[in-house]
Amino acid sequence: MAVRLLVALLIFSFASFTYASDPDPLQDFCVGVKDDEAKVFVNGKICKDPNMVSANDFFFPGLNMPGNTSNPLGSKVTPVNVNQLPGLNTFGISLVRIDYAPYGLNPPHTHPRATEVLVVVEGTLFVGFVTSNPADPNVKNKLFTKILYPGDVFVFPEGLIHFQLNVGKTNAVVFAGLSSQNPGVITIANAVFGSDPPINLDVLTKAFQVDANVIKYLQSQFWWNID
Repeated sequence: MAVRLLVALLIFSFASFTYASDPDPLQDFCVGVKDDEAKVFVNGKICKDPNMVSANDFFFPGLNMPGNTSNPLGSKVTPVNVNQLPGLNTFGISLVRIDYAPYGLNPPHTHPRATEVLVVVEGTLFVGFVTSNPADPNVKNKLFTKILYPGDVFVFPEGLIHFQLNVGKTNAVVFAGLSSQNPGVITIANAVFGSDPPINLDVLTKAFQVDANVIKYLQSQFWWNID
């Protein structure tokens, strides 16, 4: 009996620690504001008066329409997250439609707050993701890749760098679900070489082990966001 009681107490203790942890962020940051200066800024979105809610708050039209892929990357993401569909607030889900021109690319990026599961509707895609840094410094980050066809499904784990490339000669279309109402997107090239203000030249030349002129060239490019 004493052993069972001890086990029950341990389970309760661990459960308490679990429930006491901070909630996952729903935006990039939530800086604390002094009480006397506070406005309505929350980790997520405040709730609309239930008496003012209508069916339109849970409705988003137009995902049958292809996105405009006339850009240097040849792809377009059409998001449906809490910013487009307010009824998603607090539900922890969202989705996107992604269109690709022939050989169009959704470049290496991460979703800091969501796992993504993708299904191909049209076309042929080369997709992949890279693991986080291994514990052993002598082991490289592992790349997982797959060729996808209509009806195929692939999952990209939360926070990991991933990409999709249309390897076909025709347009491609996918739909993807994400495990956050506001998944966030960090496009690697844009963030590293297109930030405002720019990252210090010394930081990037040492990080990438290249000549400063290479970094200057990359920073001078126009980095395109497709969402």
